[in-house]
Amino acid sequence: MSDMTMNQFGKVGVLFGGRSAEREVSIMSGTGVLAALKSKGIDAHAFDPAERSLAELAAEKFDRVFIALHGRFGEDGSLQGVLEQLGIPYTGSGVMASAIAMDKLMSKRVWQSDGLPTPRFLSIDADATPEQLSQVPDRLGLPLMLKAPHEGSSIGISKVSAYADMEAGFAECAKYDAVVLAEEFITGRELTVPVLGASRHVRALPIVEIRAPQGNYDYEHKYFSDATEYLCPAPLDAALTARIQQLAVRAFNALGSTGWARVDFMLRESDNEPFLLEINPSPGMTSHSLVPMSAKAIGISYEDLCVEILGMAALHLSQGQA
Repeated sequence: MSDMTMNQFGKVGVLFGGRSAEREVSIMSGTGVLAALKSKGIDAHAFDPAERSLAELAAEKFDRVFIALHGRFGEDGSLQGVLEQLGIPYTGSGVMASAIAMDKLMSKRVWQSDGLPTPRFLSIDADATPEQLSQVPDRLGLPLMLKAPHEGSSIGISKVSAYADMEAGFAECAKYDAVVLAEEFITGRELTVPVLGASRHVRALPIVEIRAPQGNYDYEHKYFSDATEYLCPAPLDAALTARIQQLAVRAFNALGSTGWARVDFMLRESDNEPFLLEINPSPGMTSHSLVPMSAKAIGISYEDLCVEILGMAALHLSQGQA
């Protein structure tokens, strides 16, 4: 874009930090986005909602904002509602799509109702008894995954390999949420697909395969370790690649998502069947992040990616969309 076009963005706020358990990662993402936008001549400014009030956000009179917040109060629809009220166009999905995408349980219910493949699952109330917990492996098999539905960055996740592990794993996840998602464990390859666009112009970027040590793609291996291996484009045949990318776009559209997101999959080892795990409505933009890695594989620089995402900033409720 020309400098004149860049100036049309006006005064841009980059929102990062925040109050969620993912604050540290958000600061890394937002710092990168801020530097990228400034390098393109955009009048971009940092804003941390954990340190400054909503009144100050309104007073800044931003023409649009780039949301680089992760987790609660950033990608769960609450901030999107504030920005709608203030009339400030923002990146990513609207209120409803953000709220559903941030809730792993609700996302799976929507995908299931649309006939999209996702691992079998149950919801468990935080006050479940030991007897009720012992019945979960009977229904889903072992091993299984327990997840706090509203957390990301591998926070609030436990793998349960034996009946005796259920109570401890459940207690860990229940620290974060009133309901815990129990999910069938899919043995296979871990894949993720960035999706960009809005309305009829949604496209999937190249698939990234994640190979973490001992298959343990945890918080440390996501953001700080160099031991995790990433293959992009993922070594898959053309037909399977196209099928997974199409599923990613369908999963994105099923939730009413817009702008950008990252869709996570497991590819079952036994038969190469893909299963949707979750969608990230405000993906990481750190040096280890997967959306920039995927974009780079087709010649889109980190800086140009940030500008493209910013260019899709919008208000949604006034258009009758969520």
